[in-house]
Amino acid sequence: MKNKLWIFLTVAALITGSMIFISCSTDGGKEPWTVSQLMEPSELAAILNNPKAEKPLIYSVGFEADIKGSYDMGPVKDDDKLQKFKDAVSKLPRNAKIVIYCGCCPFEHCPNIRPAFKVLSDLGFTNRKLLNLSHNLRVDWLAKGYPVN
Repeated sequence: MKNKLWIFLTVAALITGSMIFISCSTDGGKEPWTVSQLMEPSELAAILNNPKAEKPLIYSVGFEADIKGSYDMGPVKDDDKLQKFKDAVSKLPRNAKIVIYCGCCPFEHCPNIRPAFKVLSDLGFTNRKLLNLSHNLRVDWLAKGYPVN
């Protein structure tokens, strides 16, 4: 069955000229975060635009730290970048407000957010959030004129 599906998808991609992504999960489709751990871009932008608001620590776990005040960890799918991220956050109090984001692509295809979120969970951080970039950073943040570095 796998071979027939692969052949069908390959032919469909050739005919339509588009790329086809298939998302597979070994954890039964369960993400490492809950809905309450997602932060909407408009919420983070409002915090960053409010000079009186307490700012969370913001980490880019993808390719660029475009969001204002964010720290660039690089793509944490790479072991050395993941270790860099782990080293950076391990020194923080476990109740620190932390927001991570990648923005390279929609969540189901992103190779960076799951390892980063797992590090925060494994280290016991209680105020961890994932920026809900449902499309990508360009569409969900930059195009809306939200604060950038």
